[in-house]
Amino acid sequence: MRTSAPTITMLPPSPDDERRGRMIKYTIAMAIRVVCIILCIVVPGWWVVIPVLGAVFLPYFAVLIANSTTPKSGSIESPGGVMVRVTPPSNESA
Repeated sequence: MRTSAPTITMLPPSPDDERRGRMIKYTIAMAIRVVCIILCIVVPGWWVVIPVLGAVFLPYFAVLIANSTTPKSGSIESPGGVMVRVTPPSNESA
């Protein structure tokens, strides 16, 4: 029975890429919050409740989204586990 060889696509994203993605998500959420704050000034009547709720609760959810990381699966195999070690022949014939 042959097992499949590990590939580069099995690796998780690098910490820098993961951090960058979380920062982008947080920035988008905070931009939406700024829009909600501006809408609080513009929207008349009781409809102002909707942007107020967005401006109040969005930071909480933005932090939750920004702090969530991708789950680390246990199936990633280290390069040392993939490589076969070959010991060189000893030169004791001299």
